[in-house]
Amino acid sequence: MRYHNFAMFFLLTGFGAFGTLAQEMKYPPVSEYLMPQGAEIALARSAAPDNISGKATIEVLTASGFHAVHEGDNGFVCMVMRGFGAPTFTPTDLRNLVYDSKLRAPICFDPQAAQTVVPYYELRHKLGLQGRTPDEIAKAVLDAYSTGALPKRDRVSFAYMWSADQILGPAGHWHPHMMVFSPHYENSMLGGNQGGAPGPVVTDDAGTPLAVVVIRVDDSLAIKARQISTN
Repeated sequence: MRYHNFAMFFLLTGFGAFGTLAQEMKYPPVSEYLMPQGAEIALARSAAPDNISGKATIEVLTASGFHAVHEGDNGFVCMVMRGFGAPTFTPTDLRNLVYDSKLRAPICFDPQAAQTVVPYYELRHKLGLQGRTPDEIAKAVLDAYSTGALPKRDRVSFAYMWSADQILGPAGHWHPHMMVFSPHYENSMLGGNQGGAPGPVVTDDAGTPLAVVVIRVDDSLAIKARQISTN
């Protein structure tokens, strides 16, 4: 699907098809989304092996959005996404994860994703903290992408999600996995694997520039968070 078709699809169907349930839901207090800084840094670093996360930039969530608390030197960026990192468009039943204040998704983005994907997640979290609904977040993302305020995604990039302590909403402590940001990918392009299969699956926003492929890795690679001092 070309970006024009993606935009038209959203404009024609988005508000009517996606919004009814979300409009009836309420955000918990912002404080429920936040963490002590030391615990958040440790959780963020557990997303990838130490040779990666130990040299990465670390961002933590505040009431106004993500802020870097440690500057790395390898181009990677690690953070703990909250429910605000839910799919922007599809699957529609996962868009309301924005209201789940307990979700914790440690992730480390490779240098390419740090440039082209991190700003997208930073924007989604900022909008969620402002109390925007899934529909309002989707419109703001679409506007930002179409005007160039968000970087264009024109190539594949990757992120590690290997934390043993991740809490992915109803999925809980799911398998360690790789996130592959694959613009315009449909699941049929990967062989039509099902969501529970070990093979690669398009999980978010299929057919759009924001499409995400998930590839599970062996459970033995899961990494426990190690508490650190912030002094």
